[in-house]
Amino acid sequence: KKVTGFSDEKIKGSGKGETFWSLGTEGSPSGPTVEFYVDELEVWNLVFNEYVMRDGKYIESELKGVDTGMGLERLAVVMQGESDVYQTDLFAPIISKIEELSGKKYNIASCHSEFDSESLSDGIPKQVRDDNIRAFRIITDHIRAAIALISDGVIPANKDQGYILRRLIRRAIIKGKQIGIEKNFCAEFSDSDKVKRDLDAEETKFRKNIESGLKIIESQTEFSSKVLFDLYQTYGIPVEVTVEEANRLGRDISNRAIEQSSNLMREHQELSRTASAGKFKGGLADNKVETTRLHTAAHLLLAALRQVLGPQVQQKGSNITEERLRFDFNHPEKLTQEQLSEVEKIVNEKIKANLLVVMEEMSLEEAKKSGATGVFDDRYGEKVKVYSIDNFSREICGGPHVKNTVELGHFKIIKEESSSAGIRRIKAILE
Repeated sequence: KKVTGFSDEKIKGSGKGETFWSLGTEGSPSGPTVEFYVDELEVWNLVFNEYVMRDGKYIESELKGVDTGMGLERLAVVMQGESDVYQTDLFAPIISKIEELSGKKYNIASCHSEFDSESLSDGIPKQVRDDNIRAFRIITDHIRAAIALISDGVIPANKDQGYILRRLIRRAIIKGKQIGIEKNFCAEFSDSDKVKRDLDAEETKFRKNIESGLKIIESQTEFSSKVLFDLYQTYGIPVEVTVEEANRLGRDISNRAIEQSSNLMREHQELSRTASAGKFKGGLADNKVETTRLHTAAHLLLAALRQVLGPQVQQKGSNITEERLRFDFNHPEKLTQEQLSEVEKIVNEKIKANLLVVMEEMSLEEAKKSGATGVFDDRYGEKVKVYSIDNFSREICGGPHVKNTVELGHFKIIKEESSSAGIRRIKAILE
């Protein structure tokens, strides 16, 4: 108070629960906290870490420090004099674009309206208006996050980071439809050609099924786990989105149904993996000379794909016989003939370059640090083999491989097709 000159009204004290910060775990730092508010919006806080928790008690710490954190976007709200973060200069261009695409306005004033009336002055029911504001915010937040993920090499898929990205995009699309956007729009928010392509491809794919899926949600009075599972499996609508849409329509979905639908999805994925393993034998059909040659060619193929399409490309599966190789990799769209020709050209150039294939054994951590690619979800042992082909290809692999690329002959791509959502497949031979 003496330093800031603030009046008593602007400095509020409260109990330990409000002014003392702690994780509550053994060995964690803790201490008194000061929080900074501007017009009741918290923008900053300071934690004076003077204590540490030992055996459930706070004791004075030998190492003291100050932990500080500020909400940058909240600070922008204050500095720019706006009423919410979505009206700051970071989000305003996105909001304006959504207004243009939907023909609706982001009227934040109505969201905080004191009216008890069901409708405001323009006749739009307040609940509808509030739903629209929520839709604007979700689209803005999700599209921004999706662009960041795609820029970092993530593509829409059914698992891991790819599934998070897919959920973000699809939820944004459904919210866009809610406010009247009936055509592809996600790509409108990026200047990157690659990001535009990936967003548009995912939106086009989802829009083929979205109408039928939403009609089913609207027609349901009860949502069983099977309905939730079918909506995702058949129409691509994530369970979280179904729950949100059902709640918006005033219908409840039990936690039990949600949990059981997750179990159904896990069982389905496990059955798919088991069937795939039985059909494709996990990679090499045998260790014949021809199979070994094609195995080495698959390494060159992956390196060439990464050079042409980008470093985000990873192997997603393979099946190699003495006659041909089949190679699956992540990519959101069909490769052009120019891209396929370039990949084929690069592989054949490396074959003709008479390059040695070198094997080294090292720890998995060393292999990763060396830049070796690999399916790191696999359960590798303490020691792994790393096969290198000059400075072009470096992979964690059990082998076998040829000694020199010149042994391979001529590489030829005979087919490129879709394997599954977000996964492409190349079939190739050696002549």
